[in-house]
Amino acid sequence: MISEPRPSGAKRYVLFDVDGTLIDALDNQRLVWRTWAARYGLDPDEVHRVALRTRPMETFAQVAPDRDPHECLAALHALEDEDVRTGVYGAFDGAAELLGALRPGTWGLVTSNYEHRVRGRFARTGLPVPEVVVDAAAVTEGKPSPVPYLRAAALLGARPEECLVIEDAPSGVRAGLSAGMAVWGVNTATPVDGVHRHFATLSEAADAILAFATGSGSPA
Repeated sequence: MISEPRPSGAKRYVLFDVDGTLIDALDNQRLVWRTWAARYGLDPDEVHRVALRTRPMETFAQVAPDRDPHECLAALHALEDEDVRTGVYGAFDGAAELLGALRPGTWGLVTSNYEHRVRGRFARTGLPVPEVVVDAAAVTEGKPSPVPYLRAAALLGARPEECLVIEDAPSGVRAGLSAGMAVWGVNTATPVDGVHRHFATLSEAADAILAFATGSGSPA
């Protein structure tokens, strides 16, 4: 059991994952990877299984080692950009109200996606974009490395123990824990291993997140 960091003083910061946490786009990701796999004659279920736990270039190395990885990445990016423009997805219940209630400069986004897609999806779903967005292009190591969350904290001027991570995926949870931050899990039926608190939905977590952010609630 990992003990939860205790924030000192009044400073509190909240770092959100995006896909699966704020935006309900998991079916979109599955469809994109299935379409990509079909284009290369690969097993779509196996490709998606690998893609869930690795970054794209690592996925290509495992599922299509004989293919040009840059060509593979260009094809994937085209599919993902098209999904941002035309795909059907939405924000999770309570996301807009929660983000709108947080003070500017006290929260950020940490995503394995790219910022232009985040901005495109947020524009379509009415979510506000914070000052700090750490995307796949901003770091050399992705989740489960702690680097993305530590980068976001540094940009906010925060210490790790002052940060609360909101995640839905095991790799993101491990990243937050490795960064020395409190980690709450949302949008899963059962708790992801290691989370300090678990909520079945983001909306159920909203009041507790706001209480933490304003200093009136504990991360425990």
